Amino acid sequence: MSAGETSERLVLLGSKGGPAVRPGGPWPSSSMLEIGGRVIVVDCGLGVTRALTDAGVSLKALDLIFITHLHSDHMLELGPLIHTAWTAGLATPVIVYGPPGTASCWQHFCQAMDFDIEIRIVDEGRPDIRELVSVEEFGEGLVLEERGLMVAALRVDHPPVTDCFALRFEHGGRSVVFSADTAFFPPLAEFARGADILVHEAMLEAGVERLIARTGNGARLREHLFASHSLAEEAGSIATDAGVKRLVLNHLIPADDPLIGEADWTAAVRKTWSGDLTIARDGLVVGLSGAKAASGEETA
Repeated sequence: MSAGETSERLVLLGSKGGPAVRPGGPWPSSSMLEIGGRVIVVDCGLGVTRALTDAGVSLKALDLIFITHLHSDHMLELGPLIHTAWTAGLATPVIVYGPPGTASCWQHFCQAMDFDIEIRIVDEGRPDIRELVSVEEFGEGLVLEERGLMVAALRVDHPPVTDCFALRFEHGGRSVVFSADTAFFPPLAEFARGADILVHEAMLEAGVERLIARTGNGARLREHLFASHSLAEEAGSIATDAGVKRLVLNHLIPADDPLIGEADWTAAVRKTWSGDLTIARDGLVVGLSGAKAASGEETA
């Protein structure tokens, strides 16, 4: 299904924070935004290709890709997504927007796949994938203004990563903001002012110790999580200050703790946010029409 054949929507393709995957658990960060006739992928964590096809998107319709930062759970499958779309018949240009270093990631992927790319061009008559894809590296400010679509970026606080950017997409009076990975960052509220949807990362303190015990790295991992990520209550505070219509908690940490359910996320964020709320899960659809719930969406 292409963008022209469906209503405008946000699909949360992968909902967990961090790169590790476990049996039966959710997949790392990726989202798909269909707005203004564009198919836009935001972040390319592991599993993004399968999730897009599960969402009914033809990979040949791949159009714009945005990478918020270069942590692996946000870009590990960037090259494989584009390459798989190419083998599925992609023949139209794809533009990848990402922070400094994104072009190098793509170039090295193509070098690693040189044998496969060259032989498929000759043996299967495919266009040169390296000529189909262009990479635009961005910083803070206006990133794209084209065919009624405007995209802006805000540098957020995700140490030790310096080039990590929240993104705001606007088209036809609709606006969707992605926080990217960030510690509590008050300037994000102004950046997200009045948005229809704010997709904000969230962490539950109650589950962090169990996550550390499963993953390892002990005190160092704990230090990183609390220095670089936002508690659910903090995400709610940003949404309240921004006056958004709907808050979507995403990039959940932890996302696969059997002792933590949707009610726990809701209870935490309700301390600071009383508006429309969605707790992410893989494949969840959020409609953009008035930011109302779409089929299969759970709200609180």
